[in-house]
Amino acid sequence: MVPWLRTHGKLSAGAAAEHLETARQLEQLPRTEEALARGEIGYQHAVAMARTAEHVGAAQVRKAESMLLKAAESMDPGQFVGVAKDFEHQVDAESALTEANRAHQRRYLQIGEAMNGLVRIEGQVTPDAGAIIRTAIEPYAKPSKGDERTAGQRMADALLEVCRRGGTGLVSGNGGGPRPQLIITAAVDTLAGIDGAPAGQLEWGGTVPGETVRRLACDSAITRITGLGELEWEISQASRTIPPSTRRALVARDHHCVFPGCDRPAPWCDGHHLIFWADGGPTKLENLGLVCGPHHRKVHEEGWTLKRKDDRWVATPPPLRVAARARSA
Repeated sequence: MVPWLRTHGKLSAGAAAEHLETARQLEQLPRTEEALARGEIGYQHAVAMARTAEHVGAAQVRKAESMLLKAAESMDPGQFVGVAKDFEHQVDAESALTEANRAHQRRYLQIGEAMNGLVRIEGQVTPDAGAIIRTAIEPYAKPSKGDERTAGQRMADALLEVCRRGGTGLVSGNGGGPRPQLIITAAVDTLAGIDGAPAGQLEWGGTVPGETVRRLACDSAITRITGLGELEWEISQASRTIPPSTRRALVARDHHCVFPGCDRPAPWCDGHHLIFWADGGPTKLENLGLVCGPHHRKVHEEGWTLKRKDDRWVATPPPLRVAARARSA
Protein backbone atom coordinates (compact mmCIF):
# COMPACT_ATOMS: atom_id res chain seq x y z
CA MET A 1 0.00 0.00 0.00
CA VAL A 2 2.86 2.40 0.79
CA PRO A 3 4.32 2.13 -2.74
CA TRP A 4 0.84 2.79 -4.20
CA LEU A 5 0.38 5.88 -2.02
CA ARG A 6 3.84 7.14 -2.96
CA THR A 7 3.08 6.79 -6.65
CA HIS A 8 -0.52 7.99 -6.81
CA GLY A 9 -0.47 10.43 -3.92
CA LYS A 10 2.92 11.94 -4.78
CA LEU A 11 4.04 11.33 -1.18
CA SER A 12 7.38 10.56 0.42
CA ALA A 13 7.82 7.12 1.98
CA GLY A 14 7.48 8.59 5.47
CA ALA A 15 4.32 10.55 4.64
CA ALA A 16 2.75 7.53 2.93
CA ALA A 17 3.47 5.33 5.96
CA GLU A 18 1.97 7.99 8.26
CA HIS A 19 -1.21 8.21 6.16
CA LEU A 20 -1.57 4.42 6.21
CA GLU A 21 -1.04 4.08 9.98
CA THR A 22 -3.42 6.97 10.67
CA ALA A 23 -6.11 5.30 8.55
CA ARG A 24 -5.62 2.00 10.40
CA GLN A 25 -5.99 3.62 13.80
CA LEU A 26 -8.99 5.74 12.77
CA GLU A 27 -10.87 2.55 11.85
CA GLN A 28 -10.93 1.93 15.62
CA LEU A 29 -11.83 5.56 16.47
CA PRO A 30 -15.17 6.17 14.69
CA ARG A 31 -15.92 9.47 16.46
CA THR A 32 -12.58 10.89 15.40
CA GLU A 33 -13.09 9.66 11.84
CA GLU A 34 -16.52 11.34 11.75
CA ALA A 35 -15.19 14.61 13.22
CA LEU A 36 -12.49 14.69 10.54
CA ALA A 37 -15.03 14.02 7.78
CA ARG A 38 -17.25 16.85 9.06
CA GLY A 39 -14.32 19.26 9.22
CA GLU A 40 -14.58 19.70 13.00
CA ILE A 41 -10.92 18.77 13.39
CA GLY A 42 -8.00 18.92 10.98
CA TYR A 43 -5.86 16.13 9.60
CA GLN A 44 -3.00 16.84 12.04
CA HIS A 45 -5.44 16.54 14.95
CA ALA A 46 -6.46 13.13 13.60
CA VAL A 47 -2.80 12.12 13.29
CA ALA A 48 -2.26 13.03 16.96
CA MET A 49 -5.28 10.92 17.96
CA ALA A 50 -4.00 8.02 15.86
CA ARG A 51 -0.54 8.18 17.41
CA THR A 52 -2.05 8.25 20.88
CA ALA A 53 -4.07 5.14 20.02
CA GLU A 54 -0.91 3.50 18.70
CA HIS A 55 0.93 4.25 21.97
CA VAL A 56 -1.71 3.39 24.60
CA GLY A 57 -4.28 1.37 22.65
CA ALA A 58 -7.42 2.44 20.85
CA ALA A 59 -9.61 1.13 23.70
CA GLN A 60 -8.09 3.67 26.10
CA VAL A 61 -8.55 6.50 23.60
CA ARG A 62 -12.20 5.56 22.98
CA LYS A 63 -12.91 5.99 26.71
CA ALA A 64 -11.81 9.64 26.49
CA GLU A 65 -12.54 10.28 22.81
CA SER A 66 -15.27 12.88 23.43
CA MET A 67 -13.06 14.86 25.82
CA LEU A 68 -10.08 14.73 23.46
CA LEU A 69 -12.16 15.76 20.44
CA LYS A 70 -13.62 18.70 22.35
CA ALA A 71 -10.08 19.87 23.09
CA ALA A 72 -9.01 19.31 19.47
CA GLU A 73 -11.86 21.47 18.14
CA SER A 74 -10.65 24.50 20.10
CA MET A 75 -6.89 24.10 19.66
CA ASP A 76 -4.33 24.26 16.90
CA PRO A 77 -2.55 20.95 16.21
CA GLY A 78 0.57 21.90 18.18
CA GLN A 79 -1.44 22.67 21.31
CA PHE A 80 -3.49 19.50 20.94
CA VAL A 81 -0.38 17.31 20.71
CA GLY A 82 0.46 18.49 24.23
CA VAL A 83 -3.00 17.47 25.46
CA ALA A 84 -2.65 14.07 23.78
CA LYS A 85 0.80 13.52 25.30
CA ASP A 86 -0.50 14.45 28.75
CA PHE A 87 -3.34 11.94 28.30
CA GLU A 88 -0.84 9.23 27.35
CA HIS A 89 1.18 9.97 30.49
CA GLN A 90 -1.87 9.72 32.76
CA VAL A 91 -3.02 6.46 31.18
CA ASP A 92 0.38 4.76 30.93
CA ALA A 93 3.38 6.68 32.27
CA GLU A 94 5.76 3.81 31.50
CA SER A 95 4.70 3.75 27.86
CA ALA A 96 5.05 7.53 27.65
CA LEU A 97 8.58 7.25 29.06
CA THR A 98 9.44 4.51 26.55
CA GLU A 99 8.24 6.73 23.71
CA ALA A 100 10.25 9.67 25.09
CA ASN A 101 13.38 7.49 25.22
CA ARG A 102 12.83 6.44 21.61
CA ALA A 103 12.52 10.10 20.64
CA HIS A 104 15.75 10.83 22.53
CA GLN A 105 17.56 8.32 20.31
CA ARG A 106 16.51 10.33 17.24
CA ARG A 107 18.29 13.51 18.40
CA TYR A 108 20.99 14.91 16.13
CA LEU A 109 22.80 18.06 15.10
CA GLN A 110 24.55 18.59 11.78
CA ILE A 111 26.75 21.49 10.74
CA GLY A 112 27.33 21.44 7.00
CA GLU A 113 30.08 22.78 4.80
CA ALA A 114 30.06 26.40 3.70
CA MET A 115 28.09 26.80 0.46
CA ASN A 116 26.97 30.02 -1.21
CA GLY A 117 28.42 31.98 1.68
CA LEU A 118 26.41 30.18 4.37
CA VAL A 119 26.72 27.13 6.62
CA ARG A 120 23.56 25.07 7.12
CA ILE A 121 22.82 23.97 10.68
CA GLU A 122 19.97 21.56 11.35
CA GLY A 123 18.93 19.10 13.98
CA GLN A 124 16.34 18.02 16.49
CA VAL A 125 16.43 17.52 20.26
CA THR A 126 14.05 16.47 23.02
CA PRO A 127 11.52 19.01 24.35
CA ASP A 128 13.44 19.67 27.57
CA ALA A 129 16.71 20.16 25.67
CA GLY A 130 14.93 22.44 23.20
CA ALA A 131 13.52 24.50 26.07
CA ILE A 132 17.00 24.91 27.58
CA ILE A 133 18.44 26.02 24.23
CA ARG A 134 15.57 28.41 23.58
CA THR A 135 15.75 29.84 27.10
CA ALA A 136 19.47 30.54 26.62
CA ILE A 137 19.01 32.13 23.18
CA GLU A 138 15.81 34.16 23.58
CA PRO A 139 17.30 36.98 25.72
CA TYR A 140 19.80 37.76 22.95
CA ALA A 141 17.16 37.57 20.20
CA LYS A 142 14.96 40.44 21.37
CA PRO A 143 14.69 43.21 18.77
CA SER A 144 16.18 46.57 19.63
CA LYS A 145 14.71 49.92 18.59
CA GLY A 146 14.93 50.25 14.82
CA ASP A 147 16.07 46.62 14.44
CA GLU A 148 15.41 45.55 10.85
CA ARG A 149 16.49 41.93 11.25
CA THR A 150 13.92 39.18 10.74
CA ALA A 151 13.03 36.89 13.65
CA GLY A 152 15.13 34.15 12.07
CA GLN A 153 18.12 36.45 11.69
CA ARG A 154 17.85 37.53 15.33
CA MET A 155 17.78 33.90 16.47
CA ALA A 156 20.85 33.10 14.35
CA ASP A 157 22.73 36.06 15.79
CA ALA A 158 21.63 35.10 19.31
CA LEU A 159 22.93 31.54 18.89
CA LEU A 160 26.30 32.92 17.81
CA GLU A 161 26.36 35.29 20.80
CA VAL A 162 25.62 32.49 23.26
CA CYS A 163 28.44 30.41 21.77
CA ARG A 164 30.83 33.35 21.91
CA ARG A 165 30.08 33.98 25.58
CA GLY A 166 30.25 30.38 26.72
CA GLY A 167 32.16 28.50 24.07
CA THR A 168 35.82 29.35 24.68
CA GLY A 169 36.69 25.66 24.65
CA LEU A 170 38.31 26.04 28.08
CA VAL A 171 37.01 24.13 31.07
CA SER A 172 37.28 26.08 34.30
CA GLY A 173 35.38 26.77 37.47
CA ASN A 174 33.10 24.39 39.32
CA GLY A 175 29.97 24.67 37.20
CA GLY A 176 28.15 26.47 39.96
CA GLY A 177 27.45 29.67 38.07
CA PRO A 178 24.09 30.85 36.77
CA ARG A 179 22.28 28.47 34.43
CA PRO A 180 19.51 29.18 31.95
CA GLN A 181 16.19 29.23 33.80
CA LEU A 182 14.11 26.29 32.60
CA ILE A 183 10.54 26.45 33.89
CA ILE A 184 8.46 23.28 34.14
CA THR A 185 5.00 23.07 35.66
CA ALA A 186 4.38 19.72 37.32
CA ALA A 187 1.98 18.25 39.86
CA VAL A 188 3.23 17.02 43.22
CA ASP A 189 2.02 13.54 42.22
CA THR A 190 4.26 13.71 39.14
CA LEU A 191 7.31 14.45 41.30
CA ALA A 192 6.34 11.60 43.59
CA GLY A 193 6.03 9.16 40.67
CA ILE A 194 2.39 8.29 41.41
CA ASP A 195 0.46 6.39 38.73
CA GLY A 196 -2.02 8.50 36.79
CA ALA A 197 -0.14 11.74 37.39
CA PRO A 198 0.01 14.23 34.49
CA ALA A 199 3.14 14.93 32.47
CA GLY A 200 5.31 17.97 33.13
CA GLN A 201 4.49 21.06 31.06
CA LEU A 202 7.32 23.13 29.56
CA GLU A 203 7.06 26.92 29.58
CA TRP A 204 7.71 27.12 25.81
CA GLY A 205 5.20 24.36 25.06
CA GLY A 206 5.46 20.59 25.01
CA THR A 207 5.41 17.90 27.67
CA VAL A 208 8.02 15.73 29.37
CA PRO A 209 7.57 12.42 31.23
CA GLY A 210 7.52 12.28 35.01
CA GLU A 211 11.02 10.76 35.17
CA THR A 212 12.40 13.72 33.21
CA VAL A 213 10.75 16.05 35.72
CA ARG A 214 12.35 14.07 38.55
CA ARG A 215 15.78 14.25 36.89
CA LEU A 216 15.55 18.00 36.42
CA ALA A 217 14.37 18.31 40.03
CA CYS A 218 17.69 16.94 41.27
CA ASP A 219 19.47 20.31 41.05
CA SER A 220 16.88 23.06 40.75
CA ALA A 221 14.69 25.47 42.67
CA ILE A 222 10.99 24.95 43.27
CA THR A 223 8.12 27.38 43.46
CA ARG A 224 5.06 25.64 44.81
CA ILE A 225 1.62 27.06 44.02
CA THR A 226 -1.33 25.73 46.01
CA GLY A 227 -4.94 26.70 46.55
CA LEU A 228 -7.98 27.01 44.31
CA GLY A 229 -9.15 30.60 44.90
CA GLU A 230 -6.32 32.90 45.81
CA LEU A 231 -2.91 31.47 44.98
CA GLU A 232 -0.63 30.82 47.91
CA TRP A 233 3.02 31.03 46.98
CA GLU A 234 5.48 28.89 48.84
CA ILE A 235 9.05 29.42 47.69
CA SER A 236 11.58 26.82 48.82
CA GLN A 237 14.88 27.05 46.99
CA ALA A 238 17.33 25.54 49.48
CA SER A 239 15.35 22.31 49.67
CA ARG A 240 16.75 21.03 46.41
CA THR A 241 19.06 23.62 44.86
CA ILE A 242 22.59 22.61 45.81
CA PRO A 243 24.15 25.50 47.78
CA PRO A 244 27.41 26.92 46.34
CA SER A 245 29.45 25.66 49.31
CA THR A 246 28.08 22.14 48.91
CA ARG A 247 28.67 22.32 45.16
CA ARG A 248 32.33 23.26 45.74
CA ALA A 249 32.77 20.36 48.17
CA LEU A 250 31.10 18.02 45.67
CA VAL A 251 33.48 19.11 42.90
CA ALA A 252 36.49 18.76 45.21
CA ARG A 253 35.45 15.21 46.04
CA ASP A 254 34.26 13.92 42.65
CA HIS A 255 36.22 16.11 40.16
CA HIS A 256 34.16 14.80 37.21
CA CYS A 257 31.15 12.65 36.34
CA VAL A 258 31.15 9.69 38.74
CA PHE A 259 29.42 7.27 36.36
CA PRO A 260 31.97 4.44 35.88
CA GLY A 261 34.20 5.09 32.88
CA CYS A 262 33.13 8.73 32.39
CA ASP A 263 35.46 11.68 32.83
CA ARG A 264 33.29 14.59 31.72
CA PRO A 265 34.43 17.61 33.78
CA ALA A 266 32.53 19.14 36.69
CA PRO A 267 31.19 22.20 34.77
CA TRP A 268 29.32 19.79 32.49
CA CYS A 269 27.69 17.94 35.39
CA ASP A 270 24.54 18.15 37.50
CA GLY A 271 24.39 17.43 41.19
CA HIS A 272 22.45 14.15 41.35
CA HIS A 273 20.56 13.06 44.48
CA LEU A 274 21.36 9.35 45.04
CA ILE A 275 18.10 9.04 46.95
CA PHE A 276 15.96 11.16 44.66
CA TRP A 277 14.94 14.52 46.06
CA ALA A 278 11.32 13.71 45.16
CA ASP A 279 11.61 10.56 47.31
CA GLY A 280 12.79 12.50 50.34
CA GLY A 281 16.53 12.40 49.66
CA PRO A 282 18.42 15.20 51.46
CA THR A 283 20.59 17.79 49.71
CA LYS A 284 23.71 16.73 51.61
CA LEU A 285 27.14 15.77 50.31
CA GLU A 286 26.76 12.10 51.25
CA ASN A 287 23.59 11.90 49.12
CA LEU A 288 25.05 13.68 46.08
CA GLY A 289 27.18 12.79 43.10
CA LEU A 290 28.37 14.69 40.03
CA VAL A 291 26.72 13.21 36.94
CA CYS A 292 26.94 14.50 33.36
CA GLY A 293 23.77 15.09 31.36
CA PRO A 294 23.75 11.82 29.36
CA HIS A 295 24.41 9.68 32.44
CA HIS A 296 21.95 11.65 34.57
CA ARG A 297 19.35 10.72 31.97
CA LYS A 298 20.39 7.06 32.20
CA VAL A 299 19.71 7.05 35.93
CA HIS A 300 16.27 8.63 35.69
CA GLU A 301 14.65 7.95 32.33
CA GLU A 302 16.45 4.65 31.61
CA GLY A 303 16.23 3.16 35.11
CA TRP A 304 19.92 2.70 35.99
CA THR A 305 20.95 2.69 39.66
CA LEU A 306 23.99 4.65 40.84
CA LYS A 307 25.47 3.97 44.29
CA ARG A 308 28.65 4.77 46.19
CA LYS A 309 30.23 1.69 47.80
CA ASP A 310 33.53 1.74 49.69
CA ASP A 311 34.62 5.01 48.04
CA ARG A 312 33.88 3.75 44.54
CA TRP A 313 30.89 4.26 42.30
CA VAL A 314 28.80 1.38 40.99
CA ALA A 315 26.23 1.70 38.20
CA THR A 316 23.68 -1.08 37.76
CA PRO A 317 21.49 -1.39 34.66
CA PRO A 318 17.73 -1.83 35.03
CA PRO A 319 16.29 -5.37 35.15
CA LEU A 320 15.35 -6.73 31.75
CA ARG A 321 11.67 -6.76 30.96
CA VAL A 322 10.75 -10.38 30.31
CA ALA A 323 7.79 -9.61 28.11
CA ALA A 324 6.34 -6.56 26.45
CA ARG A 325 3.20 -5.22 28.00
CA ALA A 326 0.15 -6.28 26.01
CA ARG A 327 -2.20 -3.59 24.83
CA SER A 328 -5.83 -4.07 23.94
CA ALA A 329 -7.14 -2.56 20.73
